[in-house]
Amino acid sequence: MADEERKIEEQEEEPIPAWQLFYDNIMLLFFFGVAVPTLVYTVWGLMEIVQIPDLPSYSP
Repeated sequence: MADEERKIEEQEEEPIPAWQLFYDNIMLLFFFGVAVPTLVYTVWGLMEIVQIPDLPSYSP
């Protein structure tokens, strides 16, 4: 009985890993789930706009 109590106490004293804290925070996951695709698609769109060639000038 004492061994079981000691094991439970040892498990409670272990530090919580940083990744577990990250995955347990639903608002942080929501923020990254919205922010990362927004930034990626914005940068991708800007790169596409920069690569558009200039129109040749029209002179009749």
